[in-house]
Amino acid sequence: MHGPMRRAHETPAPSPAEVDLSGINLNLMVTLDALLKEAHVTRAAARVGLTQSAMSHALAQLRELLGDALLIRGRGGMVLTPRAQQLAAPLKRGLAELRRALRDEPAFDPATATRRFTVATRDFFGSVLLPGALELLGREAPGVDLSVLHVDSNTFAGQLETGEVDLAIIVAPVPSGPGLRQQKLLTEDFVCVVRKDHPTVRRTLDVDTYLKLSHILISPKGDGVGAVDLALAQRGLSPRRIAVRVPYFLIAPLAVSRSDHVLTAPRRLIAAFRDAYELQVFPPPIPLRPFDILHVWHERFDGDPAHQWLRGLVARSVDVGSENTRTSRRVRRAPAS
Repeated sequence: MHGPMRRAHETPAPSPAEVDLSGINLNLMVTLDALLKEAHVTRAAARVGLTQSAMSHALAQLRELLGDALLIRGRGGMVLTPRAQQLAAPLKRGLAELRRALRDEPAFDPATATRRFTVATRDFFGSVLLPGALELLGREAPGVDLSVLHVDSNTFAGQLETGEVDLAIIVAPVPSGPGLRQQKLLTEDFVCVVRKDHPTVRRTLDVDTYLKLSHILISPKGDGVGAVDLALAQRGLSPRRIAVRVPYFLIAPLAVSRSDHVLTAPRRLIAAFRDAYELQVFPPPIPLRPFDILHVWHERFDGDPAHQWLRGLVARSVDVGSENTRTSRRVRRAPAS
């Protein structure tokens, strides 16, 4: 009886003491970031331009400052302590924000700028948007470089927050995440394709023929069903036979051009390869819902002039790429008309 009463009147535990930043050398935080990334004293020293002995001395200072070993020896080399693992992500974000705050770039002139942007996307969106973006870069920003990475749905939100990735281009809806901003780039629909001399598909593609064919499914994760399978189930139709699954969009048109399979794929993807691979294109024999493609960024970069320019460039690249595709097809077909 007395025990619970005493706990009810106990004084609350004091809050952790606030860290006095005035006594911390900022260079130590840069050093700590390198150590947490590399988990190796020699590689961390090379990363920040220190000698190995200077890095070892810095590690000793950090251990004393933080009251933790930070790096300990494991079977395969040095490993991070739990405290070090907790520090890694917030330290990386904090340093990235500090670098951005100190960077003297009040304005952005694409004609004279020399910097690199990083975009995370899938191969289909890269094939649709990258040609137009490169054309615009060549005309407007010859000193700007572009890196394209494969988008990972589990990590892209954090990469956008830290600035490791500037833009992510993905299919709607956007996975929830704090501080994410988005804008629709385009709405895409589907077409069906078979090779030019297909033995059973001629001028039209009806539902019965479609269901009798073997299908290629573009499945980035290698499992699950596609929009076609959902539409068939909703209408009570027989399931299709998925004979081939491929993880990349750009493999699929080539695969269908060398087989008797049918492929249902985004219209813009097929437009880019139709003539080169001699494909027959048909509207889907069942209604398929179109989908939106978005570009996503973090709110930290809303007002950044360079980032605003990049977002505008990507948005304009949709129209440039579409116009180039139409022109290219007209040029190739001219001799036959």
